[in-house]
Amino acid sequence: MTRNLNIWKRLDKPVILIFFLLVVIGWFNIYAAVYNEEHTRIIDLSQRYGKQFIWILATFVIAVFVVVIDSRFYTFFAWFVYGFVILLLMLVLVLGKEINGARSWFQIGPLSLQPSEFAKAGTALALASYLNSRKLDLNRFRAFVISTGIIILPAILVAIQPDMGSALVYFSLFIVLFREGMSPYIFISGFIMLILFFFTILFNNLYLTVALIGIAFILAWLASRKWTIVLAGLGIFIASSAVVYLFNRIIAKSLEDDQILFIALVLSGLAYGIYFFNKKAVSVMVIYIFLLGSLVFVNSVDFAFTRILKPHQKERVEIMLGIKSDPHGTGYNVNQSIISIGSGGFAGKGYLKGTQTKFKFVPAQSTDFIFCTIGEEWGFLGSFFIISLYVVLLFRLIILAEKQRSMFSKVYGYAVASVLFVHFFINIGMAIGIVPVIGIPLPFLSYGGSSLWGFTILLFIFLRLDASRAEYLI
Repeated sequence: MTRNLNIWKRLDKPVILIFFLLVVIGWFNIYAAVYNEEHTRIIDLSQRYGKQFIWILATFVIAVFVVVIDSRFYTFFAWFVYGFVILLLMLVLVLGKEINGARSWFQIGPLSLQPSEFAKAGTALALASYLNSRKLDLNRFRAFVISTGIIILPAILVAIQPDMGSALVYFSLFIVLFREGMSPYIFISGFIMLILFFFTILFNNLYLTVALIGIAFILAWLASRKWTIVLAGLGIFIASSAVVYLFNRIIAKSLEDDQILFIALVLSGLAYGIYFFNKKAVSVMVIYIFLLGSLVFVNSVDFAFTRILKPHQKERVEIMLGIKSDPHGTGYNVNQSIISIGSGGFAGKGYLKGTQTKFKFVPAQSTDFIFCTIGEEWGFLGSFFIISLYVVLLFRLIILAEKQRSMFSKVYGYAVASVLFVHFFINIGMAIGIVPVIGIPLPFLSYGGSSLWGFTILLFIFLRLDASRAEYLI
């Protein structure tokens, strides 16, 4: 087939239009967020909005460069790109500059680059290449482990910096695995783990342990419909609990009540294992293993939350869950952001007329909290318009992903949509107080060259792949 070199005509115009609108709207809102009456020119290189203008110009150059490259480059060099970004994530731990407590940046003269922003595109390419290489069944252990490893490796390196917010974004790629056939039980298990995470923080471990054990016995009865199985298990569990309790009372004298129940549960499983095997009660065995795993996870979360997380990180989660109120301390950013958005009302206060913005009540309002500027000055209408742009963009990306003729392009398209969705949801969620503050930018709107360039590369690689779907079955 003769290749049509005029690739520009086949680029998806709605996506490019939304991209352009978001970038320009972001620039004007950065100007409003850090407006300085002594520097009123929007192209003032001494101010953030002037610097953002330079990033935007470079962004358009990058977009053109990504598009003019042959689409086969991305399929052939996917693993090389992945290896390169992994190398950068390793080097930044040694050679990087520490900003706000995280060693996440390379300082090149006046320019600071954050490799984790570019690693998202590299990870998406590698995942697409692996799933495209052969017909894989993600329910098979090897395929699942390798796919998970591709995602987890950069996430771990970013977490070490430490930048937990950016590290969490990589887990959005599990949505792609679910779309490509990963067992729904794994996805549901992840959702349950998320719920257990918050329950562990909200409730006493003993109450949570008792509740989980009670739920497990109910599920065992529903699965088997045999009271004998449930009563036998209950009897063995009570006997094991009594033995462990007496052991702790007489000898150990150091175990907590929830630890006694956990050890008793393990002993019950060993004693009850023979019955499981003889009666072939597979469903009951699965429930038991899931219960055991849940309790291990609960105790791990409790340990991590109390021993590993830094105090300010713990406070952010506690404030989000309503456990603690600290409007003048850790919760100040979120509290001021909510006030700012709420004060905008239906139609907003008007451009450059936001008092919360003008008097700098909201820290990081040109980066992580850019949405509060939109809420205050544009009101509900402006906020709804911005959210609508993102929703249309995401739906359009999903539609384009479904149209792809190759697994590589389809997987990559879903990866782009997943990453953008998580950024969009978490950033706006931070601004309105429904998720903890983890410090990730709003795509195409927040100030910063690395994030803008990273998102542009991520998006335009897919637009290039989509534009070539009629040329090659890649």
